[in-house]
Amino acid sequence: MKTLPILLLIGAAMTPLARGADGDPREQLPPHITRVTWFGERADWRQDGKRFVFLNRAYGDVYEYEFETKRITPCSDHFKHFGFVRAQYLSNGDLLLSGPKENFDRTSKEDRQRARDSSYLYVLDKSFTKSPVPLGVQCNEGPAVSRRQLRIAWTHGEQDHISTGDIVYENGTPKLVNTQVVLKTSDFPEQERPRKWIETQSFVPPDDSKITVTAYEIRDTENTETYLFDLKAKALTNLSRSPDRYEECEGIFPDGKSTLVESAEITHRWPLVDLYRLSLDGSGKKERLTHFTDFKGWKAAEATISDDGRFMLFQDGRGGMEAGQGFSIYLYDFEKAAKP
Repeated sequence: MKTLPILLLIGAAMTPLARGADGDPREQLPPHITRVTWFGERADWRQDGKRFVFLNRAYGDVYEYEFETKRITPCSDHFKHFGFVRAQYLSNGDLLLSGPKENFDRTSKEDRQRARDSSYLYVLDKSFTKSPVPLGVQCNEGPAVSRRQLRIAWTHGEQDHISTGDIVYENGTPKLVNTQVVLKTSDFPEQERPRKWIETQSFVPPDDSKITVTAYEIRDTENTETYLFDLKAKALTNLSRSPDRYEECEGIFPDGKSTLVESAEITHRWPLVDLYRLSLDGSGKKERLTHFTDFKGWKAAEATISDDGRFMLFQDGRGGMEAGQGFSIYLYDFEKAAKP
């Protein structure tokens, strides 16, 4: 199996700048943020915190990064595929992949969007030596994956309903069972109903009885909010409660008390965002973590939290690019950030 060495850069202190200033945030990182890769997007932590998996680009290949050796291992170059838009660890170490199942015109914006909307879920064995097994369900954007059990949730259809299911192995072959639709756009209260799109993000630890959900374009406006959905009580709670801001949920904290959100003042439909920590208690309390939008044309996005709660992985991004496109992956150290 091929491995590629990669260097680790320790960032210099970031000089406070006025919002929208010219410059490159990658060259002015604070001590608690380290640039880990010089390419890649959509990282996901392995449960032991020793590795993470990521994509080299949208509709691209899957790679695994090991912190101890700083090596990158290809995971998906041994079988034919049409690229992937997500790769996440299941609780048993296998990977849940999402990607199109047929070829498309990568130079066409419309074809790329159709491929994203009609991606399907697969399970790739942790050995990275076998072909992935299709689960037979379409997935819009990224699925939610339990960190403790073989349970997933995903958005499908026209990104207007969410289902849950369990992965079981029969004679070593994974398949999806106990599937059920749990939430539809029409289930939102009329005064908070999204125009069309919803997206699941994370199961809430420790019991996975709730999931975080993003609702886009509330009441035909540019307002996007983060919600908590109770799978048992079928109850929705607006967590962000900020009609003048874009609030898209990302990775969950392992204590189950807060989630990451991509947040920004609404200046247009898809504003440049930074990462915040949002309380799950419904208070709307929020703490800013990154300041990439202090630099003109930059953003910080697609973040995930390690299972011990000590670190965050996230990526940079630029204005005018395809949704979710990243160019580097960074490590955020919460203990260092807390030091004066």
